[in-house]
Amino acid sequence: MNKKILQQSIGTWAEQTAWQYLHQHGWRMLEQNYHSVFGEIDGIFIQAEQLIFVEVKARSQTGYGKAYEVVSASKQRKIMKTAMQFLTEYPHYSEYYCRFDVICFDFSQQFAKTVQQDFSKFPYDLQWIENAFTFDADLINL
Repeated sequence: MNKKILQQSIGTWAEQTAWQYLHQHGWRMLEQNYHSVFGEIDGIFIQAEQLIFVEVKARSQTGYGKAYEVVSASKQRKIMKTAMQFLTEYPHYSEYYCRFDVICFDFSQQFAKTVQQDFSKFPYDLQWIENAFTFDADLINL
């Protein structure tokens, strides 16, 4: 299995696991992999009158940094602009409290690239960073 396929497999597993985790905490999914001209948001969830825009990251080894460290200012800007597009497309959510969360999965080992993995069998750290970043007009306009 090449590195790109492995990353996609880890990413798919991480998103599915994150969605289950959020559902267990009372969040309902509105959109998965929402796209706009600005980028993509992995998941958009609702609870009461709150929306969370969720970015999921997974790393198969942490030697080059933790998963949350790869959500750069550029990535944050794309997510914020995409969230603004979502709110424009669905104006009835515009009065909801909005936040940006990041859910990270860090595996402490590297995986064999030639074997299809059941990632749930490997030890990992899950970190749910609520309010990981906020709407920032200066950052959006860069």
